[in-house]
Amino acid sequence: MKIGNKQILVVGDRVLIKPENNDERTKVGLYVPQTVIEKEPVQSGRVVAKGPGIAYPTGSGEGSEPWQETSDSHHLKFIPVQAEVGDFALFLKKEAFEIQYQKETYLVVPQAAILLLIRDEEEHLSFDSEIPDLLE
Repeated sequence: MKIGNKQILVVGDRVLIKPENNDERTKVGLYVPQTVIEKEPVQSGRVVAKGPGIAYPTGSGEGSEPWQETSDSHHLKFIPVQAEVGDFALFLKKEAFEIQYQKETYLVVPQAAILLLIRDEEEHLSFDSEIPDLLE
């Protein structure tokens, strides 16, 4: 995410969220009952940036030993996070880390603390359309 002449880079499996007010009904129409708010402190907001995911080293092929250095040892692959920029996220507030940047409040949230995502289908492909029909 770029703000002015600086760029915020989110690392690992974390997402950067712009929090919404903690009302009972969110802007996307999701109703969060008061019992849920009291029982589990949940919060909501929009994903504004995301990390690349969980890193894992690449091997040199089948049967290779992962601890051995190879020519591509410094290249990593990532298991991506599910959240996308623009998603509405409902997450556990106790897992979030609040930051202030240029008078704006953001929350850094690990993917494991996100309870659900609401995504606008017009902006993203649905899950079903990404899976080829293997029965044809």
